[in-house]
Amino acid sequence: MGDMLHIKNDGGEFEVKMLALSEMRGPAAVAQTLYAETDESKALRAQAAEERKTMPHFEALREGKPTKRDRRELNRVRGRG
Repeated sequence: MGDMLHIKNDGGEFEVKMLALSEMRGPAAVAQTLYAETDESKALRAQAAEERKTMPHFEALREGKPTKRDRRELNRVRGRG
């Protein structure tokens, strides 16, 4: 108890302080009472979320390999005939 942990996952980076330990694994709601995220960590995650919102997002038009028509168009754009 009292240890500071630095956690990095797909959701971002967190810094938490362990408040208590549990003898057995339980539901997430109970686990969340065992630690507290630092205010600085919350602010940094909020800032990172805002930065992600302003980044351009590109979506693929199609999934899978290009059709024959798509390949011809790509070759035309690339100057390959």
